Amino acid sequence: MSFSALTRSGSLFRAAQKLNGVSSVTYKRSAMNLRLFSSENAKLVSPPIVYIKGEEMTRYCMDLILKEWFEPNVDISNWEFYDLSCKCRDDTEDQVLHDAIAAGKRLGSIFKEPTVTPTAEQKEKLGLKKAWGSPNGAMRRGWKGITISRDTIHIEGMDFGFKRPVLFERHAVGGEYSAGYGMVGAGKIKTVFFPKDQTQQDIVIDQRVLEDETNAVVTYHNPLDNVEDLAHHFFKRCLKAQVTPYVVTKKTVFKWQEEFWTKMLKVFDDHYKGDFQDAGLLHTTGGNLMHLISDAATMQIIRWTDGGFGMAAHNYDGDMLTDEIAQVHRSPGFITSNLIGKNDDGSLIKEFEASHGTVTDMWEDTQNGIETSLNPLGLVEALIGAIEHSVHLQAASEEEGESHEMIEFTR
Repeated sequence: MSFSALTRSGSLFRAAQKLNGVSSVTYKRSAMNLRLFSSENAKLVSPPIVYIKGEEMTRYCMDLILKEWFEPNVDISNWEFYDLSCKCRDDTEDQVLHDAIAAGKRLGSIFKEPTVTPTAEQKEKLGLKKAWGSPNGAMRRGWKGITISRDTIHIEGMDFGFKRPVLFERHAVGGEYSAGYGMVGAGKIKTVFFPKDQTQQDIVIDQRVLEDETNAVVTYHNPLDNVEDLAHHFFKRCLKAQVTPYVVTKKTVFKWQEEFWTKMLKVFDDHYKGDFQDAGLLHTTGGNLMHLISDAATMQIIRWTDGGFGMAAHNYDGDMLTDEIAQVHRSPGFITSNLIGKNDDGSLIKEFEASHGTVTDMWEDTQNGIETSLNPLGLVEALIGAIEHSVHLQAASEEEGESHEMIEFTR
């Protein structure tokens, strides 16, 4: 990839053309409204963000974007950088991860390059002390993660899978990702809840006989205290984007998912139903918030290529369904992935990253001298998102934030 012409390209639109090899910009960002890329212009000063460096091809790509495109035009001295490569995490005994989480909590806006969670094989290859776990779970806990927003990116003049925006909220906590498990033989198993208030009686959640000689016993839970926050975030975004909302569960079989739907429905009926009806966004759902069984959602995503809808789901369902959305929309590179958390003062912590990984196969080709072509749109959109969120965190009002020169620059 060559970035030599980026800073001479005249606008972000032409920069993106050079960067991506296609006529790519927007997300309806108008080229006419962008500040010119010119060495004659004084540098803009970016507000503070936490910048988390990752690994492999996406790190290589972002190094080029910063060096050849961003740094000549924007003063980034307010940014705080944290290296979450496997080697740095190993060298610091993962202190760098804890420092990055603390910084994210303090500044409230984070850009993250994709990172590697090392396998046992990679541990040996890289000479690591241990196979460090994924940093994402620690970040979600540290920033009181509510949801992961994954939306389609749209470029004016180009057709992808969905014609109009598709929004998705994936509950950021709970489910299989935090499960404990054990391999056991034949016998009996009992799951018991011990209340924090020790004056209350213990509760037997489940007990059963295991007859097989080999059994995987798995325990997990779904925290639900933040579902109301997720609901407000989801419905406000759907209204702003003018899309029809749906809630997805498998509650007909997984009875414990009923409460997720109940909480979402109550927030909708109490706060948003009238606004959605006035906007004409419920004519296909009988004037109400519609529930979709996850099986049905899987089929509808393929059928509803006109877009114009939003979905909210549990952690695992959200992970799988957004992968499907990415495929319908042609590429994970055309999908955002933003973790939304909540700070102690009630302000939102937002971490922005591309929805794809480190693109290991391209990195290996690059290491072997093979020419590659990577679509960096998801990475660029994430960096812009982090900057814009930081602007709004520091602004005294929405109007002040919208008039900030960095907002004008990115849009």
